[in-house]
Amino acid sequence: MTAVNFYDLSPDANFNHSPNHSDIQALWQDFFCDGDVCKDIDDLAQHMSKQDWQDFKNAWRGIDPDDDAALTDWLIDLFNQLFNQSNIGIMPTVLVRGDGEPEYFPATGESPARIEFAHGFFASALHEISHWCIAGRHRRTLNDFGYWYTSDGRDAETQAIFEQVEIKPQSIECLLNQACGRYFYVSQDNLNADFDTSQSTFATDVYRQANSYLIEPQTLPRDAKRLLWVFLKICQNCS
Repeated sequence: MTAVNFYDLSPDANFNHSPNHSDIQALWQDFFCDGDVCKDIDDLAQHMSKQDWQDFKNAWRGIDPDDDAALTDWLIDLFNQLFNQSNIGIMPTVLVRGDGEPEYFPATGESPARIEFAHGFFASALHEISHWCIAGRHRRTLNDFGYWYTSDGRDAETQAIFEQVEIKPQSIECLLNQACGRYFYVSQDNLNADFDTSQSTFATDVYRQANSYLIEPQTLPRDAKRLLWVFLKICQNCS
C-alpha cells in the first residue's frame, strides 16, 4: 500500500511539513469560521457552559499524550456531554468502553444508543465515532448500523469492497485525529490476507477524501462537523 503522510493534513504547523501547509491551515480556519458549520454547532455549544469548555481545555492540556487511558476518559466525558441529549436533533448516544470487539446498539426504551469501542483504545473510539457520523438517522436505529462485516482474512474481492466502504469513515477518522493533534493510521484491517496488498490505493483514497472534506466541509455529515469544530476549539485553541 502506498505510503501517505497524513500529518500533511494537520492544522498544526508543528506536524504539517508539506509545502502547502499554510493552505491546509487556512482550510481548517475557514472550516472553523464557516457560518453553516457554526449554525450546526450552535445548539451543541450552548449546552456547555463557559466553565465546561475551560475544564475540557484544561483537562486536555494536562494529559500525557502517551496516556491512552486518560485520553480515552477525556473523550468519553466530552462525547457523552455533547451527544447524550435529545434537544439537538439527534438520538441521544453514549460512548462506552467495550470488553471485546466494537459494536453499536440503537436506543431502547429509556436507554440511549450506545457506541462500544474495542478494548478501551482512543483510536478505536474515534474509528467507531466516525462510523456513527456517517450513519444516517435510519441506520442509527439498527444494530451495527446494519452494515456487513467480514473479519480478518478476507479474500482480494471482499477486501476491495471493504476498502471502498471504509474510505469515508476513515477519512473522517483522519480529520478527527488531526483536529485533536493525533497521528492517524489508516487500517486495511486484514493482517491475515493471503494475497499481495501492496498495490492497494486505500491510503491515498482516504487522504484524498479527507482533503476533499476540508475543501468542501458542507459535504461532511453534520455530527462530524460538530465534533471537528469542538476538537479545534478545545485541542487547537481556535477562537
